[in-house]
Amino acid sequence: MKLQRAWYQITVAPILWLLLPLHALFVVSSFIRRQRYRWWPPQKLQVPVVVVGNISVGGTGKTPVTLAIVDYLRAQGQRPAIVSRGYGGKGPFPLSVDGNTAPQSCGDEPRLLAERSGVPVVVAPNRVAAAQQVLADFPDTTVIISDDGLQHYRLARQFEIAVIDGSRGVGNGWRLPIGPLREPLKRLQQVDAVIVNGKLETSVTSPKLSHENYVMRLVPQAWRRVTDNKVVDELPKGRTLALAGIGNPERFFATVRSIEARSFATRAYLDHQQYSGADREQLKAYEVLLMTEKDATKWRSIAHQHCYYLPVTASLPEAFWQQLSSKLASYQHEPR
Repeated sequence: MKLQRAWYQITVAPILWLLLPLHALFVVSSFIRRQRYRWWPPQKLQVPVVVVGNISVGGTGKTPVTLAIVDYLRAQGQRPAIVSRGYGGKGPFPLSVDGNTAPQSCGDEPRLLAERSGVPVVVAPNRVAAAQQVLADFPDTTVIISDDGLQHYRLARQFEIAVIDGSRGVGNGWRLPIGPLREPLKRLQQVDAVIVNGKLETSVTSPKLSHENYVMRLVPQAWRRVTDNKVVDELPKGRTLALAGIGNPERFFATVRSIEARSFATRAYLDHQQYSGADREQLKAYEVLLMTEKDATKWRSIAHQHCYYLPVTASLPEAFWQQLSSKLASYQHEPR
């Protein structure tokens, strides 16, 4: 957590220069990996692939974007499916995910995607294997969405989307581990579309974006009870804590403040935090617990009746959907 805070300062903290040897190793290994796929052609599928990812570590809003794309494609008569790495999951891989799959097996984000989307979700560190499993198990699939797949170059893609957190930008602009970047900033000039989660703040390092960039607004929905997913009209009174184990917990806390008049304490956990009964015991002083939908997937087995989560949906401009539709339509005429 302290390292992440240092990443998102505009200037590089002096302590980070101690990581320069590791930074050099990361840059070289990334370059070699990318060059390998210039000589080793990526695996093409018989259906188009849409990649949703980012160039930095941590949460930027990829999951709501993926869900919004699924909803849009289904409304257009498509039959989409999702592949994901399954970060934090133990497998076995490839693993088909549904609402009953344990997050410990598939990862928290794929479990959330399966619950919310209602479309096939398959996870594997090797996304080609995951995609091939999708097409074997669900042969009527017409398009595959690769969640957090921007750096998985082995899988060919027809449309690349990079998502940026507008409140944090790209941090200090350095690659790991001095900064938060997985790839250099110029990568944003190579994708088909850049989605900015909220407007880029003037106080953060803003990347140079291409003209194909879109501002996304996350729209809070009604609170739901963790134990049964039922919508609640009003939260009960009582001492309240908001918790978040996501890439940018402050974004969630700010959202809660914007819709709830009550005062509440906050607790930030590591991204992909695995919760246990011990975590609930530590929070027993609080009568009401508020959390993200991703956290709720891991609290369901330990939650009490006053645990609630807040779903959000992504609102994107019409121009984005037009660009996506045009790209997918052109795929039908590409030689394969």
